[in-house]
Amino acid sequence: MTIRVGVIGAGSWTVASHLPNLARHADVEFVGVSRKGPELLKKIKDEYGFAVASEDYRDVLAEGVDVAIVASPSGLHFEHALAALESGAHVMCEKPVTIDPDRAWTLARRADELGKAFVVSFGWNYKPMVQKAKAMMDAGGIGTLEHMTVHMASATRELLSNTGSYPGAAPEAVPEQGTWTDPRLSGGGYGQAQLTHALGLAFWLTGARAAGGFATMASPLNAPVELHDAIVFNYDGGGIGVLSGGSAHLGVNGNKHALEVRAIGSEGQLLVDVEREAVWLFRNGEETKVDLADGDGTYDCIGPIDTVLSAARGEAYINQSPAELGARVVEALDIAYRSAASGQFERRAG
Repeated sequence: MTIRVGVIGAGSWTVASHLPNLARHADVEFVGVSRKGPELLKKIKDEYGFAVASEDYRDVLAEGVDVAIVASPSGLHFEHALAALESGAHVMCEKPVTIDPDRAWTLARRADELGKAFVVSFGWNYKPMVQKAKAMMDAGGIGTLEHMTVHMASATRELLSNTGSYPGAAPEAVPEQGTWTDPRLSGGGYGQAQLTHALGLAFWLTGARAAGGFATMASPLNAPVELHDAIVFNYDGGGIGVLSGGSAHLGVNGNKHALEVRAIGSEGQLLVDVEREAVWLFRNGEETKVDLADGDGTYDCIGPIDTVLSAARGEAYINQSPAELGARVVEALDIAYRSAASGQFERRAG
């Protein structure tokens, strides 16, 4: 059995991460790839042996694929992911799933209706340390969420100010600046580029759903989108919390992401810190700490690729980043961007 894979959007991160991770699997057949730019398109086609390479994504889906990797600019995700689902493919979609919450929920519903896996590229959710934290939360957790602090910082100053690229990205496939800094394509700056990951992790662990919030955002360096975010959220069930994100300098801590979630519930507390490799839960007067090593929190996107391939094979799998999680993240960011624009507390749309 071979898994027929189509790739829609073969930009810098796809070249650096998704394609090599797909190539690890002997049963993957590279059927079709789509992106702008004929020269790089041909290079990718030849390197991975794609049968079809086209600037029109519909040519990829017309070949018939079991799995579609949707890694186009965020503003195009809805069109591409919906078409992939309707063609009969399981989907691994880059984050954010969409810019618009209604569209994100539409994708989640359609995937369920069609019986197809929809995996969002929240790679940290698949790291063993996060899976252990999730198991602890599922086994007893911290009760009703009362307060949550989420902080993230990563080396995106150059990327989001149009003065450089992203560390770890493939240099031969540097994306057009608008992919990250044209709000029509990206939806915004640091929030869409990076806080999607932070919210995907925090919401997966706690089950939180934002009800409303107030946000302020900053765009130093004459950046076309925001580099820094500070947001206060109200959550369903009465909890409150803060989310902060900042575009750090290249080279700080080896460009390692800072990402920390601290949650207080009615019955305990949780800490997950991927930068310092820490997982800790307090409940009923007892502390549980997970033994971790340096590097256990380093980001990769292997898990989402492996999961969508397992779905296509008919294997048992756990989707650690389902479409409904992606939709909750889109809702929260929609609240934040509307609030930053209006200067007012904004409630969840719909």
